[in-house]
Amino acid sequence: MPATAPTIDPVTLEVLRNKLDGIANEMQSTLLRSSFSPIVKEGLDASASLFSPDGETLAQSISIPIHLATLIPVVRTFLREFPLKTLGQDDLLVMNDPYLGGTHLPDIAVMMPIFHRGRPIALSAAMTHHQDVGGMTPGSVPTHATEVFQEGVRIPPLKLRQGGVMNDTFIAMMRRNVRMPDAFIGDLNAQIAACTVGARRLVEVAERHGADTLATAFTELLDRSEMMTRQSLAAIPDGSYRYTDYLDNDGIDLDRPIRICATVTVANGEMTCGFEGTSPQVRGPFNCVPSGTAAAALFAVRAITDPEIPTNGGCFRPVHLDLPADSLVNPSEPAPVNSRTATIKRITGCILGALKDVLPDRIPADSGGELLTLQFGGRRRDGSTYVVGDLIASGSGASDLGDGVDMIETDATNCMNLPVEALELEAPIKVHRFGLRPDSGGAGRHRGGLGGLREFEVMAGEVTVTYRGERHDHPAAGARGGEAGAAAAAEIQRRDGAIEAIPSKQVVTLMPGDRLIVETAGGGGHGPAAERDPAAEAADLRNGKVSPEAAARQKVDE
Repeated sequence: MPATAPTIDPVTLEVLRNKLDGIANEMQSTLLRSSFSPIVKEGLDASASLFSPDGETLAQSISIPIHLATLIPVVRTFLREFPLKTLGQDDLLVMNDPYLGGTHLPDIAVMMPIFHRGRPIALSAAMTHHQDVGGMTPGSVPTHATEVFQEGVRIPPLKLRQGGVMNDTFIAMMRRNVRMPDAFIGDLNAQIAACTVGARRLVEVAERHGADTLATAFTELLDRSEMMTRQSLAAIPDGSYRYTDYLDNDGIDLDRPIRICATVTVANGEMTCGFEGTSPQVRGPFNCVPSGTAAAALFAVRAITDPEIPTNGGCFRPVHLDLPADSLVNPSEPAPVNSRTATIKRITGCILGALKDVLPDRIPADSGGELLTLQFGGRRRDGSTYVVGDLIASGSGASDLGDGVDMIETDATNCMNLPVEALELEAPIKVHRFGLRPDSGGAGRHRGGLGGLREFEVMAGEVTVTYRGERHDHPAAGARGGEAGAAAAAEIQRRDGAIEAIPSKQVVTLMPGDRLIVETAGGGGHGPAAERDPAAEAADLRNGKVSPEAAARQKVDE
């Protein structure tokens, strides 16, 4: 920025703020429309952001909060390893290593420096969940991994392109180490396209308004969001608040629950999240590196502060973390981490849960908080390999304002389940049923959101299935007298009629004629069930959300 920065009027500042948001969302649209893998083009598991030259978030697409937050330490790592003064306008950087700022190996980040007339003015970045990056199971999220080396290819910060020349050595290595090389390269190219669109659009803005005006706007927008966030946090009564919840297990020791204990301290317009009492790092892949724990805290601060505050790096300046070493929320290498989404969701729920009593009109009952991840891998009838994932949401918790939302992602995730047609097009798997799960929402004055039900049948070939669920053993708690939501469940119905229950994490093999039936968790209820509006009860019965049997049992309990 020049010694004397140009002034900027409020109208121009607001125009530029909305333009930045628009560019981030155009990047996101490019990313989704250009990708090859169903997990991205249908499941929407990818995100894009713009950053200032020194690595602060300027604008985020409407996408995945976990990605948007973990891009922050990734960009920091890029700038540490490749200072901006050493980069050119045709350079691209790539990485995925969770122990160098990433999140888990399937989430690969690409960053492009943006130049205007030879001067670096910003950075564009995109993160995509790649359908497969190698490792011990198709889809690269083995729930029984015991070290990060089993989870796929680790990519340190590298030049993906330098001076317009692609790193063919990197491309060749990756093609030999992933199960779906063409889809991998297609998704990587989509990330490059998204970053390129971001750079092109921002340069157009700089041409119109000037790079100095842009730099002034960046500083003003960041500082304003910081000020507004601090004011919003200052409205919360100062104090330390605690909440504890559990993961069912770590995928290895299936009978041992994993404790997450969050202490949220609010004081002087700042928020500190501590995790003393949380389980030590575990053997299985549910450890969460600091970037993921930070993502939970940054999502939570946006959830409890004024939604009118523009989201950028200024919002995150008042947030601090206290992470015990060698713990679930701050593991030491080479602990496995591929299933950290489940942990991030529970961390988020605990941070918000700690504030239930002090913000009773803002914080709902616990959500199902289960993003059920399924990965199917095998061969089609023509002998070609496929890897396809599915994401199935659970119910959100009810609140003082109304019922929970049925089958919706909460707690820092924001993907979509695969449409039945998309899944059946990619793999020899038939979906027999897909819908809401009756009676799964916790009873209360306001009912918890319903979980989902989905039934799959293998039509041909041997299929390896990774099942990564949650809330089988620890259902979502209700609030203020509301009841807990229903626990999740899953089973295999073998072709010969045998029934096999699936614990919350397992890698299984299915054969033609076998069926997998999954039921995700419901959200907790809010307030005593006896106070529920009779008209709402009648609507639930009419819509099949509550069965007559469950309604009758509830009347007896009352």
